[in-house]
Formats: sequence, C-alpha cells, structure tokens
Amino acid sequence: MVTVSPSLPSECETEPTWAYALQLPHDSRAARIARVTLRAVLAGHGMSQHVDAAELLASELVTNAYRHATGPAALRLCGIGAGRLRVSVWDANPHIPPPFDRCPGSPALVPVEADGGRGLFLVCHYAEAWGGYPLGDDLFGRGGKLLWCELGARSTERVAA
Repeated sequence: MVTVSPSLPSECETEPTWAYALQLPHDSRAARIARVTLRAVLAGHGMSQHVDAAELLASELVTNAYRHATGPAALRLCGIGAGRLRVSVWDANPHIPPPFDRCPGSPALVPVEADGGRGLFLVCHYAEAWGGYPLGDDLFGRGGKLLWCELGARSTERVAA
C-alpha cells in the first residue's frame, strides 16, 4: 500500500519548513507514483517552479532503488527554506553507487558503450547538492541507504535550459 505522511523533521539535515514521506512498493510503477505525488506536494507548497527538475531527479533516484534493491523504498520531500527542496530516497540495499560514493564534484564517467548507469550522474549534474550514506537499523528498522539531492534556483534553470 502506498502512503503519504508528514516526515519527522530529523529526517532532513536542516530544519524543514515542511516534509513528507511516501512509501513505495518494489514495483516498476514506483517512479510514476513518486512523480505524481511530488507534483501535488510542490503545487500545494507553492514550489511549482521546481516540478520539472524535481521530477527528473526523483525519477532517477526511485528508479535506482527499484533496479538495485529487492524490497520497498521511501521517497522523502523536504522544503528547507529559501525556495529549496530536498529529495531523498531510501532503499534496503546498503551499497552506495557511483557517483554518490565519491566526493561531490568528482563523478567518474560512464563508458560510452554502456547501456545504462547515467541516471545518478544526471542527478549530480542538475542538483545543487547531493550525497548518500549507508544507514544502520535505525530508520524504519531496516538499514539500507539514503541517496539525496537538493534543488534551488540554479538546478531549476539547468533543467529548463
């Protein structure tokens, strides 16, 4: 069952002005469900200017969770002030994938002949900040990892261009 609920403020690193969590089943439709929910939440909080960028980045993060983890995932959306948005996705696989396993600003290139592997690089390119970290058994009692990115005016302009 898919649910949307307010998140706890501690789930965002900075004090959010608002926060939501969406539980996603391990289902190929999860990215679409995340986009629809994201559109509604952003419209409700007067942040429609971020819809295009946020949809792209959330889709990539949720798709990564679907493709590389075997269980459910969770999308978190946090308004963190000054028109900024934090999008984060939890999944049960503790492996931090490239480029999120490197310092921001130093992503490795995907080989030209590769069939995939570019989605998270798009997140790094369009987001103003991004990161990932493994989780112990404290969040939902399931461990795994959390990948996140932040959007502001610059990332919205990049996607629109």
